[in-house]
Amino acid sequence: MRDYTQLSALVAVLREGSFERAASALHVTPSAISQRIKQLEEAVGGVLVLRGKPCMPTSLGERYYRHALQVELLESDLAEELAPGQGRAPGTTAPPVTIAVNNDSLATWVLPALATFAKETGLCVKLEVDDEAHTAEWLRTGRVLGAITAEAVPVQGCRVEPLGAMRYRATATPAYLRRWFPRGVTRAALSAAPAVLYNEKDALERRFIERVLGLGDLTLVAHGIPSSTAFVEATLLGLGWGMNAEPLVIEHLRRGRLVDLVEGESMSVALFWQHWRIESTTLAALTRALTSQARLHLGDPNGSAEPRSRRPKGSAPAPERARSARR
Repeated sequence: MRDYTQLSALVAVLREGSFERAASALHVTPSAISQRIKQLEEAVGGVLVLRGKPCMPTSLGERYYRHALQVELLESDLAEELAPGQGRAPGTTAPPVTIAVNNDSLATWVLPALATFAKETGLCVKLEVDDEAHTAEWLRTGRVLGAITAEAVPVQGCRVEPLGAMRYRATATPAYLRRWFPRGVTRAALSAAPAVLYNEKDALERRFIERVLGLGDLTLVAHGIPSSTAFVEATLLGLGWGMNAEPLVIEHLRRGRLVDLVEGESMSVALFWQHWRIESTTLAALTRALTSQARLHLGDPNGSAEPRSRRPKGSAPAPERARSARR
């Protein structure tokens, strides 16, 4: 069994990013933190922390970090079980629950779920935001206890819960379409017309072009807008066309401020909740909150990808489960 004070030092260093901030969080000196990490590394026979700004775990360090976070979570559960309402009260030292989430989910349905979870448990949450094709990597490195991801195959040591599918609409303003696509959506027009991409990981626009329009190997001129709400605003301002999450643009489409690039066509991305495979009341509460809220916004996770409250014109494609998904 590992020394808990050493494991706590490891968690603090990797969570806070430096030995100095870890010492402040644990109310000890930086030299005490350094000594505890050294003792733990000697005990396990390998380097656990790469000193830098911020400090990062080695591959061995990732395994011990994940183990330490799981111990921390189970101890928090035990504190609540032994003294209901006291271990989870605001102002206690209960650690925040850290999960990875994609920006479009954060902008549409995740926050109400987290509000339900926080009200039930009294715990704080910490979000790491990344492309949905990459959030599972946060699980692999042990930095989060769960992730909303496009990956259906479980990360080692994790369970997978289907959430449903996020629908995306290729949208632009009517004026933009008149300017850049006067003769329709052609290869030449798409090569010249500016698009709006979330970041360099964003592949959804290209996949839409390939699958719906049958045009591959196309270079896009694009703006980079790494925010779901700003992404919509950029489209409304005519900066370019882009794949917007339907809940964020449905009212703009109804009012004619935005129109579909190709009428009746959309794309859906299947989403999953992956989390540690441990018996934890905290994880169970978080899973209930996320899956319940997802069903309201993303549709039936085991059936149709259609949202319950709306569907675009025409027949929608089945949700994709590709690794190279968007945000």
